Amino acid sequence: MAHKQHRTPLLAVIGLALATAAPVAQQKPPAAGSSTSINIPFEHSTMPNGLQVILAPDRTTPSVAVNMWYHVGSKNEEKGRTGFAHLFEHVMFTGSGNVPYGLHDKYTSGIGGDNNGTTDNDRTLYYEVVPSNYLETALWLEADRMGFLLDALDIAKLNAQRDIVKNERRQRIDNQPYGRVGEILSAAMYPPGHPYSWSVIGSMADLSAASEEDVKSFFRLYYAPNNA
Repeated sequence: MAHKQHRTPLLAVIGLALATAAPVAQQKPPAAGSSTSINIPFEHSTMPNGLQVILAPDRTTPSVAVNMWYHVGSKNEEKGRTGFAHLFEHVMFTGSGNVPYGLHDKYTSGIGGDNNGTTDNDRTLYYEVVPSNYLETALWLEADRMGFLLDALDIAKLNAQRDIVKNERRQRIDNQPYGRVGEILSAAMYPPGHPYSWSVIGSMADLSAASEEDVKSFFRLYYAPNNA
């Protein structure tokens, strides 16, 4: 879920922003049975630390998008520890060893850019969209929180983000008509204990039970270059 609070790696995954095509004359729809494919040239490589890098250049736009995808989501949680992946998405915006709290947003907005993050069942994504001449800044921001997040994390920051996530749950699920439909359907569709049987945002009880050491262990296990 997107929000705006929202080990040293090498480069972050780069995806250059795609330019919006100019309007073209109306064309006939494709014939039945035909398929339309989109070809986006890209380069793929693996850094010595295991980080997978995908580069898709587009020199028609002055912007660059840096996307850091971690192979972790709510499916990596377990009963009694739900909501950790999404909670940690929020924690990633609380500052790191060389980027104090608030400066990640300040750096990107100050150069006319944007940043955010989302969590799903299978992955967690963080991104920056900045002018192309600030690519190194965006890469450095992602590198610093991958390598040095725990240097700046404390229980006060965790508690603040925990409260924000709880409030998000109240607003989007608990206090909405039919807000729990998705949770109920997931629990009914998958067997007990299946990693898709609980919601990404987790339960209030599990969020309350998350300790500082739990969150740090989650980071050490999943937030590494060879898992991104």
